[in-house]
Amino acid sequence: MTEPLVGVIILNTNRKEDTLACLSSLQKCQYQNTIVWVLDNSSTDGSVEAIEKQFPQTRIINLTENKGYAGNNNVGISTALEAGSDWILVLNEDTILDSYTISNLLQFAVSQPQAGILGPMVYHFDEPAVIQSAGGIITKDWQAVHKGQNEPDQGQYPEPIQVDWISGCAFLIKREVIQQVGVIDERYFYYWEETEWCIRTRNAGWQIWMVPQAKIWHKGVQRNYQPSPNVTYYATRNRLMTLSKHHAPLVNRLVVNLSLLRTLFAWSIKPKWKNQKSHRNALLQGMIDYYSRHFGIRRKIKILE
Repeated sequence: MTEPLVGVIILNTNRKEDTLACLSSLQKCQYQNTIVWVLDNSSTDGSVEAIEKQFPQTRIINLTENKGYAGNNNVGISTALEAGSDWILVLNEDTILDSYTISNLLQFAVSQPQAGILGPMVYHFDEPAVIQSAGGIITKDWQAVHKGQNEPDQGQYPEPIQVDWISGCAFLIKREVIQQVGVIDERYFYYWEETEWCIRTRNAGWQIWMVPQAKIWHKGVQRNYQPSPNVTYYATRNRLMTLSKHHAPLVNRLVVNLSLLRTLFAWSIKPKWKNQKSHRNALLQGMIDYYSRHFGIRRKIKILE
């Protein structure tokens, strides 16, 4: 039986050392029927030259336009499909894979024909035994929440589990899923895009699984992670867009909007949130841009002083 071909997609923007470390971990993987593409987003730190020298088998795609996580990765996904990939593994450049990560994901996929998207157990890179994400759930008020976040791994997830979504730092998607539901929605640009892709996949009858036997370590989003105002902006706008796109009940939309307005009020009035001005402005802009149907990259506009 021929082993499935896995197309690996890594997006790099001036993260040479992280990308090289990720490629090194891939090179050590037991599963070798892969083609690796690095999507380089106009890096100026010598990334392309270093990759070509150290990993000559890696294929480099020089992006000509920044379309964010969503649009940039779609370039690689389309390329991998054209090359005949049976599965596509989308990785952040700041991830390190266990040598059996791909093998264990595919081994489980064989046992579950309806598995459309699979993800590994994600650990904090700086705390290698602490979970960053054991897959995700979507709450009743449409919050995207990581399972097991910041919990020491004490074997609480011994077997694969079905989840609502998989962390975008590493997810494996089946060719047939993309052919059925399409690629990442580029309107999202960044944030919530992998969650929405998983929702579309589940709605089409496929299953989403987290496989704990597959392990990676992610350098981003440490325990003390403090999101930037841009994250607040995209999280707000794209959460509202997901509610609309997937026809959430009216009561859910009202609850989410009231919650956002309450947060906006607190960040504007309460003294203890006086340092949240930039986040307040980002949240307000996210709501304005959603209702005015401005999607894609965040525009530069003056909101409040």
